[in-house]
Amino acid sequence: MLKGRGPERNRLERMLADARDGRSGALVVRGEAGIGKSTLLEDLASAAGEMRVLRALGIESEAELPFCGLHLLLHPFADRLEGLPDQQAAAMRSAFGMAESPVRDPFLIGAATLTLLSDLAAQRPLVCLLDDTQWLDRASSDALFFAARRLHDDPIAMVFAVRDTVQPFPTPGIETMRLDGLDRASATDLLAECAPELTVPVRDRLLDEAGGNPLALIELAHALRDGFVDQAGPLRVTGRVQDAFRAQLGELPAATRLLLLLAAADGAAELGVVLRAGETLGASPADLGPAEEARLVVTAGDEIRFRHPLIRAVAYQDAPHHQRIAAHRALAESLPVAADADRRTWHRAAAATGPDEEVAGELERTAERARHRGGTVAVASAYERAARLSAGRRGKAQRIVRAARSAYDAGRPDWATRLATEAAALTDEPGVVAEAAYVRAQVAYERTSPAADAALALEGATLISRSDPERAVSMLTEAVWAARDACAHDLLRRGVALLETVRLPVGSALTPVAAALIGYGRLSDGDPAAAVPPMRALVTAVQAGTVQDFVERVIAGFMGLLIADDEAATDLLEALAADVRAAGSLGWLPYLLEPLAIGRLLRGDFRGAGADVAEGVWLASDIGILKAISVWLAAVSGDAARCQELAGEVLEHAALHPTNAALASWGLGLLDLADGRSEQALDRFEAVCSGPARHDLLIRAVPDHVEAAVRSGHADLARRHVPVLSAWAEHNVLGRALELRCQGLLSEGDQAEEHYRAALDLVPGRPYERARTGLVYGEWLRRRRRRSEARAVLVQAEDAFARLGAARWAARARAELSVLGDRPVARDQADDPLQRLTPQELQVVRLAAAGYSNREIAARLYLSPRTVGHHLYRAYPKIGVTRRMELTQLEL
Repeated sequence: MLKGRGPERNRLERMLADARDGRSGALVVRGEAGIGKSTLLEDLASAAGEMRVLRALGIESEAELPFCGLHLLLHPFADRLEGLPDQQAAAMRSAFGMAESPVRDPFLIGAATLTLLSDLAAQRPLVCLLDDTQWLDRASSDALFFAARRLHDDPIAMVFAVRDTVQPFPTPGIETMRLDGLDRASATDLLAECAPELTVPVRDRLLDEAGGNPLALIELAHALRDGFVDQAGPLRVTGRVQDAFRAQLGELPAATRLLLLLAAADGAAELGVVLRAGETLGASPADLGPAEEARLVVTAGDEIRFRHPLIRAVAYQDAPHHQRIAAHRALAESLPVAADADRRTWHRAAAATGPDEEVAGELERTAERARHRGGTVAVASAYERAARLSAGRRGKAQRIVRAARSAYDAGRPDWATRLATEAAALTDEPGVVAEAAYVRAQVAYERTSPAADAALALEGATLISRSDPERAVSMLTEAVWAARDACAHDLLRRGVALLETVRLPVGSALTPVAAALIGYGRLSDGDPAAAVPPMRALVTAVQAGTVQDFVERVIAGFMGLLIADDEAATDLLEALAADVRAAGSLGWLPYLLEPLAIGRLLRGDFRGAGADVAEGVWLASDIGILKAISVWLAAVSGDAARCQELAGEVLEHAALHPTNAALASWGLGLLDLADGRSEQALDRFEAVCSGPARHDLLIRAVPDHVEAAVRSGHADLARRHVPVLSAWAEHNVLGRALELRCQGLLSEGDQAEEHYRAALDLVPGRPYERARTGLVYGEWLRRRRRRSEARAVLVQAEDAFARLGAARWAARARAELSVLGDRPVARDQADDPLQRLTPQELQVVRLAAAGYSNREIAARLYLSPRTVGHHLYRAYPKIGVTRRMELTQLEL
């Protein structure tokens, strides 16, 4: 009986209307126990009419079993898995226990959920109702939230009901509607319907104390009527409702309460299993009758359900400890061994009263089955419970550190840190202590600082540098790269020094990785001659396929950028991105998109860089380097407000992430330089080029420093950082071109022109750098009154800037042409229709032009096929095409 809730019902009905019109929606309904969330979902299901309704219920006792909730919701449509992209279909089969293939990335199951829901909605609009979401297993809730956040143009409405608990249940990225108590009039109507015999004083007291909670009104009214609750003393809503249920349960025969305990101990157990377990404890099927007559449970077929979750909670929590142990043991014995191995193991674990290596071993096997299916939270839970049942400290420590690693992989940093700290305290075994330090290090990167990460990773690597050199190199890779991000050169040098002592096995794939990291240490010390060969060798090794691990391939891409081998680096990273997308390894994408965006930016592909940044932020909004790249892109595009806003966010964390801050400062300096504020630009570039990251990517800011110094009349400062650039330039063509531009700015007469022309000759495939050089050369020609030559060079520069989307620099070039008497007109987006596309539209159009179908594009970009279709529908008129085949003729 739904009373009141007019605004809430209207909001949900609008969601249904939007879904019928092809617009997706997702909403979390939060509230305390008994506030009416389930009733609201029932009302929504009734209002759905012809729409397909899918429903699932979270059950607390199933929270450790991966994909139970998803199985309940989508397993009836397992026959449709054949229509999913191959990787998604395989992942979903594994999650449902229908295949032996392991799940490489849990996000792939989220992508499969998204595609399957979209396919189901293609037939008729779809409503997904998830009740008691806080008790869904984490693997299922992650997959469903992933899908909910990525539904845009599908006829789907998703509603998650979440109960307020002591430990808040996060629902990131999904809008929330708070469900509070009923208003007084609605509460009075409800009470009049369910208990009309109450006297006015009792009714008013209930209304005052229940706070509009419908369950409290109904159950306490019945309990008062039936004498289960006295009328004295204050009423506590949830507590008194539980008291009412407790009183009702207390009136039942002992055998009936035992059967209810069994049902509460395993919410997924079939009625037959509950009854078999009951028989071993002396209860018969007839003993269930009193509970059904009291409306505490409902049975249908082979299913037994509690009327409300609070009844389940009371039935389990109020049972004596020895009865709960007996119940779990009986359920374990009654479950089929093969079909319910994991559930059986968890019951055996719950029944254990002390160390039990046999059960601990079973839990390890349960953990590995969960890992195989992609349920990382379940892996951590199983290993932690196995540790608690371990007979010795050594085995306990090993299991706890495995739990810590799985907790970190599952995105539970606090849990991971607690477990890692405990593991290290239990033993002095180097492997365990090192792995615990490594877990804490990776958590520390975001929770504390990259420097803290580097220090802890060094601590772990030191312990195993001789006993496990390959694992030590993995930890040192973390240490060196975190130290790079922190500009912590002392930690970087320690990491490099330790790498030099590690003796890897002959033929180890990590040998070129270790050498390249040592090389990077030399680069950070200002010795590019020693640095470049091993760094370039790693790029070559990845290109040859001898280094295939994801992390090492990403680092190779970064190495390529650091030595200005930008083309090889971006090609390598694009190939890795294709592999990651094909494998469905979404979790790795944000870390890959960072260097890929930088590579595109440095090559002048600003639109591509913007698309990578947009996707990276969409996948992981808290990656600071992506914001720093966005500062740079906003500067060249001419969006001053966004540039300054984003820079403020990045610079706020400059002490912890100085590399990001330096990149953002470079962007701000470019904004100032393009707008003619040379003094301000010089101050920013001086900080960047003198800072701790000056031998990293920021070495490419030296020409900007020289230009700002020359323009502001500080010739004494202009040459300050050129020697560093010159040393780096000896080892790459781009560096030589940048150095020549600097020499042109610093020279007079014919010598300056020689430098400019030589610089232009060295950057034919670098449209942005060529245009920057052309701009300063054109300005030099204008000052020399060589008007026609200046006009030709400046027109080329302006054209290049406009095509690249570098609006600020295009405006600078037009200003120079105006001085020559030309009246150039600023281009609008109609001149380059690709600029009118959103970053995601650009990604979709590029993939469509490459020949991918909507379904293939959806799988690669983690969208629904229908959303891909809508992106193309919106993009076609923007770029002036009417058919898909015309996309191949565009320069994308």
